[in-house]
Amino acid sequence: MKQEIAISRNSAIMNFTIRYCDSSESLLNSVSFNKVLTLYLDKIEKKDTLVFKYLHENFKSNFLSHELTKLFKLLIVLDIPEIENFDEKYSNLFKNKEILIEFIEGFYSFWRKFERYAVVRNKQTKDGLQSVNFIDSMNNFTNLILNTYRKIEEKIIGYSHRVYRQLSAGANAGIVLTDIKWSCPAEYSYLEKVPFIESIVLQPPFITYPKRNTRKGTFKEVVENPLENLGINLNNWLCFPAKVGELLAFVYFDTNFMAQGITLCNLFELAKKEEYEGMKPDIIYMYGVKDFESEMKTTFYNDKVNNIMIGYANYNEDIDYFGYMKKMILTLHNVKMIEKGHLPIHGAMVNITMKNGKTFNIVIMGDSGAGKSESLEAFRILSEEYIKEMKIIFDDMGVLKISDGKPKGYGTEVGAFIRLDDLDIGYAYKQIDRSIFMNPDKINSRIIIPVSTYDEIIKGYPIDIFLYANNYEQGEPIEFFSSPEEAIPVFKAGARMAKGTTSETGLVKSYFANPFGPVQKQKETDLLIDSFFKEMFDKGVKVGQIKTSLGIVGMEKEGPKTAAEKLFNLIIDKH
Repeated sequence: MKQEIAISRNSAIMNFTIRYCDSSESLLNSVSFNKVLTLYLDKIEKKDTLVFKYLHENFKSNFLSHELTKLFKLLIVLDIPEIENFDEKYSNLFKNKEILIEFIEGFYSFWRKFERYAVVRNKQTKDGLQSVNFIDSMNNFTNLILNTYRKIEEKIIGYSHRVYRQLSAGANAGIVLTDIKWSCPAEYSYLEKVPFIESIVLQPPFITYPKRNTRKGTFKEVVENPLENLGINLNNWLCFPAKVGELLAFVYFDTNFMAQGITLCNLFELAKKEEYEGMKPDIIYMYGVKDFESEMKTTFYNDKVNNIMIGYANYNEDIDYFGYMKKMILTLHNVKMIEKGHLPIHGAMVNITMKNGKTFNIVIMGDSGAGKSESLEAFRILSEEYIKEMKIIFDDMGVLKISDGKPKGYGTEVGAFIRLDDLDIGYAYKQIDRSIFMNPDKINSRIIIPVSTYDEIIKGYPIDIFLYANNYEQGEPIEFFSSPEEAIPVFKAGARMAKGTTSETGLVKSYFANPFGPVQKQKETDLLIDSFFKEMFDKGVKVGQIKTSLGIVGMEKEGPKTAAEKLFNLIIDKH
């Protein structure tokens, strides 16, 4: 990004390296201010509003942005009588102060409706700043916007406001970028020009409104490398170096999809500079490639020569949903795990420590909307009296490995991507200070929130209870199987009542409840399932199913609660 500000797809990206405003004068003189003001004037002109007509008639100029900026500068330093004496044309303008206030409020709201990002590079240019004191700089910029807006408005109304709301009027998120040399194969050499995200500053609650609210289909493996010698303009690309379980992933995204890229920080551990500098990643994913094809493409390729899993999503409005960012990364991770002889699990795992010191490790497996996360959240609420600590090891995707002769569970993410619709109504508000919200006013609205630490998710926990989340049947809340032969068909069928998290409807099935790796590598996964289930039964792991009833109308809250009560009683009996 070489310009001072880039505005597209309802986002505004300010390049603080090129220009950082530290006074009202520098703000009003900036290219960024003029660009936003011009966009707002164009908007109200197209709507033919009374406000625009009033301004146009009074200024009698085709350069309204210039005239208004000049007016704002005068209002910063002079009172209205002084301005009227300075130029008589302002006398008529100030006769209708209400319409001027309406314009200022509309302009301010127009700016705040953008998703606003500040970017700084780890090098200094004349009018910009470095990453030093970046948080202070962001806070100061927010205060500058607020103070400039209030000063201008209060000059017009003639008195000070009595109530001040310290809204986030500056940047919603800030990004520090750095240039890194990594062990880059020749066929990906063009990627060496893309800066890496070194750190991120969020101003929560961070609310985004992506164009899509569900994901459809699975990711297809292709036989030709979609990234090899790719010819695209990389000026607007960034790289998020993510730690996905034990793997290192370089996630490249077009800044037109900035919200999806930034949201990664609440889901995956952002790698430290020393963890990726000079390194070769296990995964490379490019999200938002402008290949000028009208149809959405979400494919992956196994680069066996370089031992890198490659993900590809082209520039398309249909990919503007975080599921396409998250699930592709996990698909690439899972294929890699299958190659290593580990079994990817689509589900949730918790480590529970009772007040008497005993521990239990529970895995609930199921596809999207099966009720795994909802049941564990209901369990957490129920069990506070008896439980000392409850750690989330994974809340969507994990992996089973044989370690020290035992089946153990490991996580991939430090955060959770949760449906707001199915959570307790107060849950999201209790976590609002750390949350990223996506389309909170729509069906399948989501909250992305950190739930664990990287050290915890990769530690490895021996499994005590392994359950399949059955969301489509009622009956005994928890049933256990007596053998692998009885259990495996239920887990492999992956049946669930679709909950609107994808484009599917009704009772659907997905191989091993995991369309992110196992579906694409079914033959190899079959062998792993047989081996791991035999190992679990041999080591005394209790394997069964939990009937969450989440997909049954009217049972969305009561179903997970009843299942959680049964699970709670089982543990109390053991306790």
